[in-house]
Amino acid sequence: MPGMPSSGQQMQFNRLMRREFMTLLGSALVAGPVTARAQQPALPLICFLHDAFPKAATQSTSAFRQGLSESGYVARRNVAIEFHWAWGRLDQLPALAADLVARRVAVIVAATTPAARAARAATTTIPIVFATADNPVQLGLVASLNRPGGNLTGVIQTSAETTTKRLELLHQLLPAAKIMALLVNPSNAGLADSETSAALAAAHRLGVELRILHASDARELEAIYQKLPEMRTGGLVIGGDILFRDYIQQIAAVTLQHSIPAASQWREFAEAGGLLGYGSDVTQLYRLVGIYTGRILNGEKAADLPVRKATGLALSLNLKTAKTLGVSVPLSLSSGADVIE
Repeated sequence: MPGMPSSGQQMQFNRLMRREFMTLLGSALVAGPVTARAQQPALPLICFLHDAFPKAATQSTSAFRQGLSESGYVARRNVAIEFHWAWGRLDQLPALAADLVARRVAVIVAATTPAARAARAATTTIPIVFATADNPVQLGLVASLNRPGGNLTGVIQTSAETTTKRLELLHQLLPAAKIMALLVNPSNAGLADSETSAALAAAHRLGVELRILHASDARELEAIYQKLPEMRTGGLVIGGDILFRDYIQQIAAVTLQHSIPAASQWREFAEAGGLLGYGSDVTQLYRLVGIYTGRILNGEKAADLPVRKATGLALSLNLKTAKTLGVSVPLSLSSGADVIE
């Protein structure tokens, strides 16, 4: 019949149709999963806000991840984690916190007292989990330790108490010393005030004079280094501010150079050549912060999670430094310490 395709033309047409069908089917099979992946909700985002340098917080961030995993969350599997650093510039924290709030992150982890203050000022709705050495009630972060009542909760360490203990340990090792010094960061006023008050009371009880030294940045720390030789202090207690952890290697080297027995909060100080480290177990502190962060992601509210206290304490002694300084370490002290040879 005129107009009808020949059998050869019909077969060619059928082949073309089958090829087009298979192409469309293949495209659907490929596009289907891509479309499904695109429609999956984004991972909840946790932002870890810290005022220090990344190198100073390696142990802290590792412990935080561990605690988070204990609550069922692993980075890039079911949660996203970002780390935001102020690099020692406290004045940068408000802008960093404001940016996190604008992005509507799931949880802000305020890893220090200044970070907690900045986050608290930036939002009253996004959950904040803090780590602090200060009293969070006095700071205005929470209504009470048992019932925080707002969008903040967290974990505290007893920095003022451990500062006092470091002074007592130095006095035990140096009973003849009549003058001691305490180094604090005045820009972190809450912590500096509590450490100073506690240490002055302990010094009065021990019968020693306590000189208070202030440093809030690298320049002021350098000025302290220059003054140390003429101070004739029998020992130096280093406060728990994160600034001093950032410069822990440098401080340890300077105190050893000037033959000054010194005590810091961190084990790394003794590892770097300082005499001793005594303070809260950082691993326990930030592991608990990670656990609380996971619990909030699981639906619990910060207002209902009591502020926890990190109770683990650790003493580290550098016996090589003690020998260099002519300090006799009693067996009663070294037997319970993490000894660094």
